Amino acid sequence: MGGVSAPLPPRLADIAVQARVSEATVSRVLNGRTGVADTTRQRVLAALDVLGYERPVRLRRRSAGLVGLVIPELINPVFPAFAQVIEQVLAGHGYTPVLCTQLPGGATEDELVEQLEERDVVGIVFMSGQHSDTTADPATYLRLAERRVPFVLINGYHEGIRAPFVSPDDRSAARMAVTHLAALGHERIGLAVGPARYVPARRKVEGFTAAMGELFGVTPAEAGELVRHTLFSVEGGQVAAAALLDQGCTGFVCGSDLMALGVIREASRRGLTVPGDVSVVGFDDSPLIPFTDPPLTTVRQPVQAMATAAVGALLEEIAGNPVSCTEFVFQPDLVVRGSTAQVRRGG
Repeated sequence: MGGVSAPLPPRLADIAVQARVSEATVSRVLNGRTGVADTTRQRVLAALDVLGYERPVRLRRRSAGLVGLVIPELINPVFPAFAQVIEQVLAGHGYTPVLCTQLPGGATEDELVEQLEERDVVGIVFMSGQHSDTTADPATYLRLAERRVPFVLINGYHEGIRAPFVSPDDRSAARMAVTHLAALGHERIGLAVGPARYVPARRKVEGFTAAMGELFGVTPAEAGELVRHTLFSVEGGQVAAAALLDQGCTGFVCGSDLMALGVIREASRRGLTVPGDVSVVGFDDSPLIPFTDPPLTTVRQPVQAMATAAVGALLEEIAGNPVSCTEFVFQPDLVVRGSTAQVRRGG
């Protein structure tokens, strides 16, 4: 009594039925014998997994290697969304992902890279890292390149770094948001975006400025008066909204969904309704955004396609196949929901 029973040995008949093969074939696979087609072998191993049997030690999949994934934080839901896809694709190719997050007061990106190198990673994926900061020193990336450690960079660009970059078209994102608001009759449109030193923020400003000039004849200087650089957070969006509402803006383009929620919070604090008085467009379309109140109109970042392409480029590098050291730019999509509406005239 009280002992833990040992796992039952696999029953050949059960596995054979599940895998749709003969018991003799199952026996050959479990004993590691030759003469079994690879697809048949995989069916037998899958049957073991489905039936809850442990694979024999010699048949367990060995990791093809560790791959580091360095991301800024997990508060913004778009980062976990990227991480999930990247980890799934890596695992599908037999690699073991190692997630590294730059927590406040924790290890820096440079320190995380050192820790990953100590663990002999075969490659690294960087998400919105120092490569997106125009004021950052790219020395870590240059050192990785010298040591021939494969890496790929998502959301950011630095012309001095020779590596594959994967980005959404931030300029296009801002333009389509402005165009959408203009079509609803909004003329006083503001941009709430992150710090100016970040490449994605700069590109959104460029797209915003171009669209405002084309649609309303606004000069770059005049468009600049309608841009507020704060933090990519709810609080940052609220700070930006406070200034832009004081300037009479009725339409808002935001650099992230979290910033858009901050704009909505500030509008509500002032007794304004969304979209009755103010229309708001976010950016990212992270998983919970359709369930906000009101559901947020946003520009969807193509997470699945970007993450898959980034891992694909990295795996090519790991395999020793040359990959173009350029930027692969993905087109975002406008997703119209309930936070934008026809402007209220004379309100």
